[in-house]
Amino acid sequence: MQAPLYQVKAEFFRMLGHPVRIRVLELLQHGPVPVRDLLADIEIEPSSLSQQLAVLRRSGIIVSIREGSTVRYALAGGDVAELLRAARCILTELLTGQNQLLTELQQADTPAALDRTG
Repeated sequence: MQAPLYQVKAEFFRMLGHPVRIRVLELLQHGPVPVRDLLADIEIEPSSLSQQLAVLRRSGIIVSIREGSTVRYALAGGDVAELLRAARCILTELLTGQNQLLTELQQADTPAALDRTG
């Protein structure tokens, strides 16, 4: 029996749920990147990066391209970049809402506000 779509989606988001994997996907948005450049940008141990790249490759979200002794990675499709853009938009809205709430809370703690309420 095939897993329900919501379960497959949950597995997909779980696969994305690691900061290094997200950073790799962000770096690959503009085209293929050699492993050495990913290592320089992310600043983690090569073995750790290798593990995270393997997870992304097994999921089919990235592909590896071998050119001689150089291995470059690329997004398997453009929809991943669109997903990352959508995530940025959602986070921007959430953080903007939090900043507005913070401003309201700070204003409520001013002496003038306390005089009106208390």
